[in-house]
Amino acid sequence: MLDIKSLTFSISQSPPPSAHAQSAIVVPIRRSSITVLCSSCNLRKICMPQGITVDEFNQVDVTFSAKREVKAGRLLFRNGEKFTSLFAIRTGAFKSYVALEDGNEQVTGFQMSGELLGLDGIASNHHTCNAMALEDSEVCLMPFRQLEELAHNIPVLQRHFHKIMSSDIFNQKQISIVLAGMRAEARLAAFFLNLVDRLHARGLSQSDILLRMTRQEIGSYLGIKPETVSRVFSKFSKSGLMEVSHRSIRILRMDMLCDLADHCACA
Repeated sequence: MLDIKSLTFSISQSPPPSAHAQSAIVVPIRRSSITVLCSSCNLRKICMPQGITVDEFNQVDVTFSAKREVKAGRLLFRNGEKFTSLFAIRTGAFKSYVALEDGNEQVTGFQMSGELLGLDGIASNHHTCNAMALEDSEVCLMPFRQLEELAHNIPVLQRHFHKIMSSDIFNQKQISIVLAGMRAEARLAAFFLNLVDRLHARGLSQSDILLRMTRQEIGSYLGIKPETVSRVFSKFSKSGLMEVSHRSIRILRMDMLCDLADHCACA
């Protein structure tokens, strides 16, 4: 059985850069005046490895103290831009996407607080997608060269980031299976189960979800038409599986959601 809840729903491999994507403009990002250390951040259990010592945390605090604010609708980085840093999302949400030749977007992932952006740039030293804030957000800068040096001196940190990169590769394969073998209803069910699992890891509600992305963006990511997304939302609502009010979702029957995703995943 496919482990739906293990999916992080982020794909770092993307189509070749298009002319439209290369011309995307990154709006200047304002440096945050807020100082929040990694050791005191409420997301440290998600971002940082277990077992890291106080002294090691102090080294992390000094190395990754810079923060940036990214307003909704603005780019953190663009496809083709030189890779220099990873970005840990402290607050807010992002989508990663590539611009296609016909002017449309192909969404490749949605990221939320506690997750990393920029892993796509490690192999080629250039980013292979655009990263846009879906709401006003703040990220922690993690200069990659300094991260490598720090990880070399802190083995538990090195293992943690190796695990993150390995999980990213595994999840890409899992997502390919989901998109290739599921009907639209099961794709949406898997999508919501994934969101629920990630919200639970942050101590948030597992039933009430405020979607940061549009129906069109969800459809682009899942490989289905926006009107099909709306149709499935209506079907879920009429069946009593969830309540839908614009971007506010309340899951009423988690068992139905799990059954739908598991049944179709095994078909």
